[in-house]
Amino acid sequence: MSDSDMSTYYQHHVFFCCNRRPPGERTCCADKGADRVRDYAKQRVKALGLAGPGKVRINQSGCLDRCEEGPCVVVYPAGVWYTYVDEEDVDEIVEQHLQQGRIVERLRLKDRA
Repeated sequence: MSDSDMSTYYQHHVFFCCNRRPPGERTCCADKGADRVRDYAKQRVKALGLAGPGKVRINQSGCLDRCEEGPCVVVYPAGVWYTYVDEEDVDEIVEQHLQQGRIVERLRLKDRA
């Protein structure tokens, strides 16, 4: 598989930060329900028939280093970063961004300079 094939294997590759830190350290996405919401997103994408090669892949990641702004998720190849509160926010990201190609501005994290 060439590099160009690798970059388009998924239309959208979505990474949920599921980092967990020991109690008393700085905040982490796992403390904000990231595992639960990631599992929900995986189920939702599958139920809508969006999962698989050429479509959408939901993954967890280690620390994305934006936990203070989050919980956070990033959608590639666009490189759009989101935060969310609950499953309803993820539904909006799935419907607007993954299905319709529109960025959900109200959930978007600002780009870092």
